[in-house]
Amino acid sequence: MIKVRVSPEELATLQMHSTRTELARWMRESCLNPGQTDLVRDLRGAAPAADPALLRQLASIGNNLNQIARKMNTAEWGAVDRVQVIGALAGVERELAELRALHK
Repeated sequence: MIKVRVSPEELATLQMHSTRTELARWMRESCLNPGQTDLVRDLRGAAPAADPALLRQLASIGNNLNQIARKMNTAEWGAVDRVQVIGALAGVERELAELRALHK
């Protein structure tokens, strides 16, 4: 037996989409039937398309962060350099948090 916790809103959504009077039976049929469409996609809608240029920029940022992390873990940089980099990264983190808040 599996127990699943859902919020009241999620329960209402599941009940609204259920094609059966027994929610548990509908969920088993929906999840275990390989011919079913993706239930999550059906309930939430299609994922928004991502801008390819944005994805390339994000990948580039990730690569740069990896390079910084490698340098931080070597003896190439002194303590002052490391403190400056950490300060700059903290600023980037704040800006990213602001961007995330705008796009929720």
